[in-house]
Amino acid sequence: MSEMPELNPVIHGKLRLALLSLLSGVDEAEFTWLREKTGSTDGNLGAQLMKLEEAGYIAMKKRFVLRKPQTLYRMTEKGRAALTEYVSALKELLGSAI
Repeated sequence: MSEMPELNPVIHGKLRLALLSLLSGVDEAEFTWLREKTGSTDGNLGAQLMKLEEAGYIAMKKRFVLRKPQTLYRMTEKGRAALTEYVSALKELLGSAI
């Protein structure tokens, strides 16, 4: 039997996987949009985004729009590569089940 593929623990968390999936389909996204799409609390969302940022999978920038702060996130090339690897490992793990 061949060795089982390892799933990236940074991506494997449900919310982090959802965030990378959402960010993979857009150029950038606002914190509020990500919160709405995931149904997460501000605190949990912020903590998970920070873990992804520390891994280099996403980048964040802050700006002001009409004097209101806006936080934007985008996926990095490293993040795209990591997500692609994760999906490949998951497919390998599931084998013919999918």
